[in-house]
Amino acid sequence: MVYVSSRSSRWYALSLLVPILVLSQSILTTAQKHCQDPIVRKEWRTLSKSARLNYLDAVHCLLSTPPLTPLSAAPGIRSRYDDFVATHINQTLSIHFVGHFLPWHRWFTAVYETALREECSYEGAQPYWDWTLDTPADEFMESPVFDDRYGFGGNGALVPIDESDPNEVLGRTGGGCIEGGPFKDLVVRLGPLNGLGDNPRCLTRDLAPYYAARFLGRNQTELTLRQKDFGWFDRVLQGGQTFDASGIHDGGHYGVGGTYGVMADPFASPADPIFWMHHANVDRLWWSWQKQDLWERLWDISGPIFMQDYGNEKGGNTTLDYKLSLWSNAKDIVVSDVMDIQGGGLCYDYDELYESDRDMENSEDESQEMGFDW
Repeated sequence: MVYVSSRSSRWYALSLLVPILVLSQSILTTAQKHCQDPIVRKEWRTLSKSARLNYLDAVHCLLSTPPLTPLSAAPGIRSRYDDFVATHINQTLSIHFVGHFLPWHRWFTAVYETALREECSYEGAQPYWDWTLDTPADEFMESPVFDDRYGFGGNGALVPIDESDPNEVLGRTGGGCIEGGPFKDLVVRLGPLNGLGDNPRCLTRDLAPYYAARFLGRNQTELTLRQKDFGWFDRVLQGGQTFDASGIHDGGHYGVGGTYGVMADPFASPADPIFWMHHANVDRLWWSWQKQDLWERLWDISGPIFMQDYGNEKGGNTTLDYKLSLWSNAKDIVVSDVMDIQGGGLCYDYDELYESDRDMENSEDESQEMGFDW
């Protein structure tokens, strides 16, 4: 989530497709055998109230468990939860607008899920937030995700809107400390931006219903699903370089974070626990796309290894043997380990997937209209 100057001033400016790789059916079958009993990720509102509370309790457990990362690496770290925030901060400039964006965040979310289960006795899977259920705009703020008792709490107090500021997210409604919910007293320590020192402050949100409806709705989801190969799928999902060229990934971050919320911080956004709900659904969207043609798409990967280097002026493309690191949270792996959510190092599934029955004929033209310059 890093953009040029037309985005928020807090974002740093970001400095071809490879052939589709198809492995034999025997290799696919062998990989899938490693996962015998996958846990099933479910949409937040379908969970029972007790299951939602159990998940929120597990998040609080990570917030109160001592960290693994040494203070010499990140002086502001105080908890296991902070380990994950620090990891994202440390790698922000190498994991966005690159070909390994989706594999890295798939692994990141899965390791967080494992920490909840193995370190905090959580028995469920990481839930996801299907934002298409909370659009149009007039329904967004009523989402069960923002419930004060059985959700993550809602908006922050309104920070005055400056309509002359080009960095204002259109239609934002908050910006201050959240005013209710289980994370009302959460202390965000890391950030903003790339700060790894101790900088205690409240959790802020700046819900932007209009922006969310535009970039998290079914139309944007359909456009993303209709892409013909991973290169286009990933590029449309991550979005372009202006607000008007946003993709689903931006839709969640700015829809919740607006201008002043933690989710709008490209570095420290995992400090808001809604981050994991959003990225679980981003992963669900990718898996939905893969499953539409699993033979062709399971191992389809492409895109630059350097941020926004779509012309390969700085380096090459992401490949299946490209290394992924989560700092102190897990061992290093490679992209091929996370291409299959039921093979390699992963073992989970989704209760439901997105489907698309619209043809793909015009998807490339629509993508180019978003402002991409391939």
